[in-house]
Amino acid sequence: MNPRRDMRNNRVALFDGIEEGSIRASSSYSHEIDEHENERAMEGLQDRVNLLKRLSGDIHEEVDSHNRMLDRMGNDMDASRGILSGTMDKFKMVGKALSLSPFKQSVSVDPELHNANNNVSGSGELPRSFYLLSTC
Repeated sequence: MNPRRDMRNNRVALFDGIEEGSIRASSSYSHEIDEHENERAMEGLQDRVNLLKRLSGDIHEEVDSHNRMLDRMGNDMDASRGILSGTMDKFKMVGKALSLSPFKQSVSVDPELHNANNNVSGSGELPRSFYLLSTC
């Protein structure tokens, strides 16, 4: 046999077992590390999912609250619109009644102002301040 070949075979046999053992040990060790990291990552994801679930629940409650508030405001606006429409209809009726009335307006003049105005201007015109009384 060749001494060189024997030495090489001995060396391979000597280091081969150690290398395989260390590879196996490091492989199982890295597998455990990977599993541990995966578990931590899963716990982190689970915490994030729970946080997002609570957050989405809070958003849902807030949206429901705002929808109820908007519904109430819409109902209040509808009621206000109805009241305003009724008031406008009454004003229109009063306006029509005044325009159809034979006595549209009666003017009342304060006699003292009328006399003072006549004394100042001497024109006999109505004073600038007078009261319109509408008959309804």
